[in-house]
Amino acid sequence: MPSARDLGLSSGILPPGSLNAITDVVGVTVGHRTLCSETLATGVTAILPHQGDLFRQKVRAGIEVINGFGKSVGMMQVAELGTVETPILLTNTFSVAPCAEALVRRAIAANPDIGRETSTVNPLVFECNDGVINDIQAMAVTTADAEAALDDARGGAVLQGAIGAGTGMTSFGFKAGIGSASRLMRIDGDDYTLGALVLANFGRVGDLVLPDGRRPNPRSSAETEKGSVIIILATDLPLGDRQLRRVARRAGAGLARLGAFWGNGSGDIALCFTTADPVAHEPRKAFQSLRQLADDRIDMPFRAAAEATQEAVLNALCAAPATTGRTGRSFPALAAWLMENPLQ
Repeated sequence: MPSARDLGLSSGILPPGSLNAITDVVGVTVGHRTLCSETLATGVTAILPHQGDLFRQKVRAGIEVINGFGKSVGMMQVAELGTVETPILLTNTFSVAPCAEALVRRAIAANPDIGRETSTVNPLVFECNDGVINDIQAMAVTTADAEAALDDARGGAVLQGAIGAGTGMTSFGFKAGIGSASRLMRIDGDDYTLGALVLANFGRVGDLVLPDGRRPNPRSSAETEKGSVIIILATDLPLGDRQLRRVARRAGAGLARLGAFWGNGSGDIALCFTTADPVAHEPRKAFQSLRQLADDRIDMPFRAAAEATQEAVLNALCAAPATTGRTGRSFPALAAWLMENPLQ
C-alpha cells in the first residue's frame, strides 16, 4: 500500500529520515504478530528501544496522557521514575494482560533475580479497542503471540496499516492501524532523529483534515468520538525525563492538525523515550551526570514530534486496505478516496 507521501500528502517542514519511520533512530526495532480469521482481526506490535537488556540498561522516558479513557499498564511508574525497562507492546483492550505477562516472563528469563534479590519489573503495554472489526470478546491474543511480536522485531522499513495491533483499528471512518514517520533535526552542527509510531484508532467521521486542506468523507454516519490513539516517540537526542514528557505532549499538536479534539471517550496517550545515555539498573556511583538539551533550544524536537505524529497517522490511513467489520459496517481505504478525488 502507498505511503502518504506517495499520494502527495507531506506534513511540515523538517526533513524525514531515510526510512521515514521510528527505526531511523539507531537501535530501535519493531515487530508484529497478526491474527486474522473470519471473526478475528487483531494482534500485537512490539517496539524495542535498544537490543540490550532493557531492565539493566533502561531508557529515559516521559509520558503524556492527553485523554485518559484507557486501560494501559505500566504508565504510572514511567511517570514517576522517568524510565522504560521493558519493550513496549501495543494490542487490543482485552489483551493487555497476556502481553504484560509475556514481558514479565521475558525479563525474568534474562534476569532471574527480578522480584527476589532486586526490584520487580514494570511491563509497558498500551491498547486501543478494535471491537468494531475484531471479536474482542474472543480474547484471542496469547502470551505466545506477544512473544512472536517481540521475536519479529527488526530494524529497517516498518510494516504499516492493518498489521499487528493495527489489524482491527479505524480512524475518521476509514480503515487505519499502525503508522510511522520520522524527522531529522540539526542542532549545533550535530544531526539527531525523532521517530513516531502510532496505533491509530481515533477521530470522528468527517473531521479528518488533510495537509492540503481537503476533508475526506467516507460516506458513513458521524458518531461520538470514542476511539483511541497511542503514540510512541523515539529519539537519539539527549533529553531529561521532564523534557521528554514535554516532547510527548506535542504529539497532541499533530493529532489536532488532523482534526482530532480528543473526545470524552478517547484514550490518547503519548510516550517519548531517548536512546541517549541509558540509565543503569545498578549505578556504580551515588551521583550521575546527565546530558540534556537546553530548554531554550527545545522547539525543534517539539516541531518534530508534531510533524512526525501527523504523518504517522496519515501513513496508517494510507497503508490500510478497505475492510468490513464484524457487524457488516464498511471502512473504506483513504488511499482509494485520494485516488478518486485528486487535488484540483
